[in-house]
Amino acid sequence: MPVEGTWNLVIATPVGRQQAVLRPFPDGGGLRGTATSEAEEVPLSELSVDGDRLTWRQSITKPMRLHLAFDVVVRGDQLAGTAKAGRLPATKVTGRRTAPSSDS
Repeated sequence: MPVEGTWNLVIATPVGRQQAVLRPFPDGGGLRGTATSEAEEVPLSELSVDGDRLTWRQSITKPMRLHLAFDVVVRGDQLAGTAKAGRLPATKVTGRRTAPSSDS
């Protein structure tokens, strides 16, 4: 399932709704990507697709320093799942693709 493109994410966190832009792209048989918020742009690590499931990790410094693990299910141009930061409870993540891959 292609996941490339630009995705607008909404993350429901204890400090309010956070928005980010996810950009996964193919790289030498694998995937790489970035996530951008109004505060910073960070690289994604351990980016993986298994069927309709997309997972990745990222570290942020704003609004606070956190290491996040995302686990979402992609259905067409929408995704839904969770983001987890350490021992904190998982938070809901939703997203919509705004710029499909040229391969889709």
